[in-house]
Amino acid sequence: MDRNPSPPPLLSVEDEEKGAEGDCIGRTVYSKHWLFGVLSGLIQLVSPENTKSGSDDEGQQMELDEEMENEVCRLWDMSMDEDVALFLQEFNAPDIFMGVLAKSKCPRLREICVGILGNMACFQEICVSISSDKNLGQVLLHCLYDSDPPTLLEISRLLLTCLSQTEVASVWVERIREHPPIYDSICFIMSSSTNVDLLVKVGEVVDKLFDLDEKLMLEWIANGAAQPLDQSQEDSEERPVFRIVPCVLEAAKQIRSENLEGLDVYMHILQLLTTVDEGIQAIVQCPDAGKDTWNLLFDLVCHEFCQSNDPPIILQEQKIVLASVFSVLSAIYVSQTEQEYIKVEKDLPLIDSLTRVLKNMEHCQKKPNSIESNTEDTKTSDLTEDDFHLKILKDISCEFLSNIFQALTKETMAQGLKEGHLSKQKCSCAFQNLLPLYSSVVEDFLKILHEVDKSLADDLEKSFPSLKVQT
Repeated sequence: MDRNPSPPPLLSVEDEEKGAEGDCIGRTVYSKHWLFGVLSGLIQLVSPENTKSGSDDEGQQMELDEEMENEVCRLWDMSMDEDVALFLQEFNAPDIFMGVLAKSKCPRLREICVGILGNMACFQEICVSISSDKNLGQVLLHCLYDSDPPTLLEISRLLLTCLSQTEVASVWVERIREHPPIYDSICFIMSSSTNVDLLVKVGEVVDKLFDLDEKLMLEWIANGAAQPLDQSQEDSEERPVFRIVPCVLEAAKQIRSENLEGLDVYMHILQLLTTVDEGIQAIVQCPDAGKDTWNLLFDLVCHEFCQSNDPPIILQEQKIVLASVFSVLSAIYVSQTEQEYIKVEKDLPLIDSLTRVLKNMEHCQKKPNSIESNTEDTKTSDLTEDDFHLKILKDISCEFLSNIFQALTKETMAQGLKEGHLSKQKCSCAFQNLLPLYSSVVEDFLKILHEVDKSLADDLEKSFPSLKVQT
């Protein structure tokens, strides 16, 4: 059965002639009478008489009657219409849905009710009203503890909608902060779910939370940092301690090959973590987390993104996720270069990836007409946005490349030349982008290169006469 069946059929011409249009909701052709019938049916489902019968078996999950499921699914579809959403709000439908969520043991019904509220929250006036209801807010957040993936997907969608509304975002951030178990629930989803849609949506919620509130991000970083002192070994085995970085990595691994936009979200979460010292330490202080993060990101840039056989224009699709990946790698590289998994002789392939990205960037910037648009204004706007993201990627790439260049020794440079990671073409591309901001780095690089390959060093100096290297 489809998750969202078609809405009720339109009124017939005969009905309209009889004046049935007076029963319409707003400017729609949906029936008020029919909607009241569905809401009444929902009330009956969670009435004391119906809920009492299942009280003997707390673990029993109810199945939804097929006819009732069709009706509420139609209402779910209809709630995307603003007139219907406002009508539902006017007649206190959120209170009915709250009662269902608080009392019903039917996963499908809970999913649909949260989905309807999520549709309603897309309209600002209703979103403000839903968000200001403390009781409803508590019930909705409790849905994050649900074991039903479709319900978790819908509550994540609703939360993301509310967090995207500036008028109410702070209300939800504060509520989430007041409910520490939400951290464990979200980490459990990220670390154990195989549902790609759910992982993407939960990732978007976490990304939005961290972007909105650094304090909450710091709290979540600290949550799994250490085992509580009063927690016994037995309790420790029953209640795993979730650390934010391994959970984010597990979700990223799960979706990496299936959803580029979702992977972008999780890479951005890691990038946000590296904007604070506590976040960097959460990655590098735990050897396993640091190694897993480095290996995953290294594998992405060296074997998946912007490969030598990819057309240069592919950079337009990958520029945002690449910026996040390079940013995190650079932060790890600078903070923990003594770790075994970060050895410049092993990481020379990163020079290939960085110079290839910079080369492809030149190609993209030379062909602005590759972006099609119906109007001149839209074209200008698109180009401006693309240029902005490309500039961010260039800045991050150059910073990372300069860090690698500074770590090169005579031995590793010789190895890089032998293996093809350093060549005249790649060095020229690097110099062109690093100068003049990183001129001292380039000059130091050339000093070592003179000892390893004087001919190449001389050729590069001729190509960049502004460099005056004392050898």
